[in-house]
Amino acid sequence: MTTTETTWLITGGAGYIGAHVVRALRAAGERAVVYDDLSTGLAARVPSDVPLVTGSILDRALLDRTLAEHAVTGVIHLAAKKQVAESVGRPLHYYHQNVEGLRVLLGAVTAAGLRSFVFSSSAAVYGTPDVDLVTEETPCVPMSPYGETKLAGEWLVRATGRATGMATASLRYFNVAGAAAPDLADTGVLNIVPMVFERLTAGEEPRIFGDDYPTPDGTCVRDYIHVADLAEAHVAAAHRLADAAPGTDLTLNIGRGEGVSVRELITLITEVTGHDRAPRTTPRRPGDPARVVASATRIEKELGWTARRDVRDMITSAWAGWTRTPTPATS
Repeated sequence: MTTTETTWLITGGAGYIGAHVVRALRAAGERAVVYDDLSTGLAARVPSDVPLVTGSILDRALLDRTLAEHAVTGVIHLAAKKQVAESVGRPLHYYHQNVEGLRVLLGAVTAAGLRSFVFSSSAAVYGTPDVDLVTEETPCVPMSPYGETKLAGEWLVRATGRATGMATASLRYFNVAGAAAPDLADTGVLNIVPMVFERLTAGEEPRIFGDDYPTPDGTCVRDYIHVADLAEAHVAAAHRLADAAPGTDLTLNIGRGEGVSVRELITLITEVTGHDRAPRTTPRRPGDPARVVASATRIEKELGWTARRDVRDMITSAWAGWTRTPTPATS
């Protein structure tokens, strides 16, 4: 546990993942302040006892005021643009929001003398790794502007920590799913679980993009992590940094270390939802690697954290949120 009272600023704290991080911090007895432009986040997700500051991550003056007025001691930075396909068409927008936005935030953070910074990164930094388990030493070869911005963000966070003595952590998320409560469920249809939900509830077959990969059933294999486990990993990282030596720098995968194929996932989804429709195979999507599964060894060693929830938990909780909100937003 931390040795001094802390207040964490969570950028993007009204988003799907951010709202879970806020709830997990509050459950751990930490004070939190949410900073969000509400472009995709929902104010209703922010607990009534948590301050919400609405503004852009590029607004240095507002960031300076927020850090001072709320006596912030550490930052968990989740605010970012995150659609891979969109980033290909709008690379300048992604670099401006994700890299320049981070630079502006770090300027405010260092001017305020904060000593702890947790950065939301992504397994997209690895690109298409040809390994059984992806470790933090696996070469980073991102395949999209989005992945590039996350890798550049890690470099910027690390360099700032070294220059200022700030303790930093970059958390590389794998495939996030599930919900801690129905009202916190993902309202987008950008990831595989809600994409399958959307097709099933429309009476259509789920799609499998390629079934000729070198995997046991021919479909891509991925590592899925429950969003509640992910949020708890952020709390563990925040606690570690609050007590860490100056300049501490951590880069950690957040995954379960277990692979699930697309076909296995869809089969489980149809079982949980009761919508028994056989999937339809379509051609491969460009750039999809056959297998991306995390090694979760380092995070257990560094933070004492391991995932506690399985894929069925993810699907069941996500479905509860989907059926509570049957027409999720697509943005």
